[in-house]
Amino acid sequence: QVQLVESGGGLVQPGGSLRLSCAASGSRSSITDMAWYRQGPGKQRELVAIINRVSTAIYGDSVKGRFTISIDNDKNTVYLQMNSLRPEDTAVYYCNAATALGGTYWGQGTQVTVSS
Repeated sequence: QVQLVESGGGLVQPGGSLRLSCAASGSRSSITDMAWYRQGPGKQRELVAIINRVSTAIYGDSVKGRFTISIDNDKNTVYLQMNSLRPEDTAVYYCNAATALGGTYWGQGTQVTVSS
């Protein structure tokens, strides 16, 4: 079992920045990839970014060049640095972890609101 706890959400003005954190506990050594997803109002959940243990990252098209995902293997924590935020980035952001045995785990979500 893996437990994920997100933090760092909040209200920010357009053009601003936020950094989200997701700390993993439990069977952390089994984690192979960690990711951030988001679900905006009336929208389906979508992939924001995914990263593996050697820091190979993939980004969703809508956030390329603005968001950066990173991982601290010692702390078992994944970060999402979000710059140049837009109102359409408003969503609940969820942390996800995948394990070598095919398990997938989700955090409780953290709200990000981009508004003036």
